[in-house]
Amino acid sequence: MAQVLETGVAGLRAELDGPVATLVLDRPERRNAMTLAMWRGLPGVLGLIAARPEVRALLVTGAARTFCAGADIAELAEVYGDPARADAYHAENVAAEEALAAFPHPTVAVVHGACVGGGCQLAVACDLRFAAHDARFGITPAKLGVVYPSVPTVRLASLVGPARAKYLLFSGELVGAERAERFGLVDEVLPATELDARAREFAALLAKRSPQTIGAVKAALSVPPQEAAAALAPWERKSREAPDVREGLAAFLERREPRF
Repeated sequence: MAQVLETGVAGLRAELDGPVATLVLDRPERRNAMTLAMWRGLPGVLGLIAARPEVRALLVTGAARTFCAGADIAELAEVYGDPARADAYHAENVAAEEALAAFPHPTVAVVHGACVGGGCQLAVACDLRFAAHDARFGITPAKLGVVYPSVPTVRLASLVGPARAKYLLFSGELVGAERAERFGLVDEVLPATELDARAREFAALLAKRSPQTIGAVKAALSVPPQEAAAALAPWERKSREAPDVREGLAAFLERREPRF
C-alpha cells in the first residue's frame, strides 16, 4: 500500500510505493489548476520526495482523471496590471518547472484528460509523457495575451521542434493524444483504463536501471548541445570507479538482473 508523504502544500499530494513515487496535482474542483501556492511549494515537495533514499522514479499525474487545466486564471487576473507581481508570479512558475526538470530520477507525466497551459508546461518538464486516448494538450497564452516565459518556450521547442512549438503557441489550440504523439510531445498513448498500470510498470522498470547512467543522460540532455560533453565528463570519470558498471557487467555474465 502506498505511503502518503505530507507535503504541507494544499493541492499537492505525494505518495510513496517502494522505489516509485507519485506526485498528484490534487485540486479536482478546479480541474487541478495550479495556484501560486502550488507553484511556490512544488520545488520543496520535489525535494522531500528526492530525499527519500528508496525513491528511484517519479510519476506526475492529476486527480479525478484530469492532469491539469493550467494556472489558476483568477490569480493571473489579480497579478496582471502590476508588473512587479506579474514578474514574481512568473518567477515562481519557472522555478517550479526547473525543479521538476532537475529532479534527480526519471520523471513520467501520466496524462488523463486536460493538459493545458501550465499543466502542459509541467508535463513537458518531465522526462517522458504517457497519455490516455482521451487526453488533450494545449498551451494557451495567445488566448490571454500572456507572453510565455523563455524557459518553457525553449524547452517546448527542444522537445517538438520550432515549427510545432509555434503551432501550439501561436494557435492555443488543443490537440489530441495521437496528434501529440506525432508531434513528439507524447511517448506512449494508451486506453484510459490501462494508462496508470502501464505508467507504474514502466516507472518500476526505470527504477531497476543504473542511476549512474540515468543521471548522466539527464545531465547531458539538460544543457545546450555544445555544453553536453562538459556536463557528461564528471559522470564519465565517476563511472570508472563507481560500482554500477561492475555490477552491470557481472549481472550480464551471470545471467541475472543487476542490483544497482
